[in-house]
Amino acid sequence: QVQLVESGGGLVEPGGSLRLSCAVSGNIFGIYTAAWYRQAPGKSRELVAGFTSVGSTNYADPVKGRFTISRDNAKNTVYLQMNMLKPEDTAVYYCTVVVNRGYGSTSTEWGQGTQVTVSS
Repeated sequence: QVQLVESGGGLVEPGGSLRLSCAVSGNIFGIYTAAWYRQAPGKSRELVAGFTSVGSTNYADPVKGRFTISRDNAKNTVYLQMNMLKPEDTAVYYCTVVVNRGYGSTSTEWGQGTQVTVSS
């Protein structure tokens, strides 16, 4: 059993900042890769930021220069720092991770989502 607990969402004014956290727990031996997705009302889920298999990062064009993905391996936690937020960033944000389950196995897990609303 693997649990992902997301936190940090909320209501913020345009230009403000939020930091999302995704704490992973359960029967795992670490996180291989991680990413944040978002889904706005009436739209498909889209990749926001993620780690590649070699540890580098990639970002969707709309968030480049404003969002930063990071991780704390000791805490099995992934973060998304969001600065200079815009109304179009409003969405439910989801964390997803590929975790080491041991004995050469992995699994992909998703969080429950956290709402981010950017509005004045």
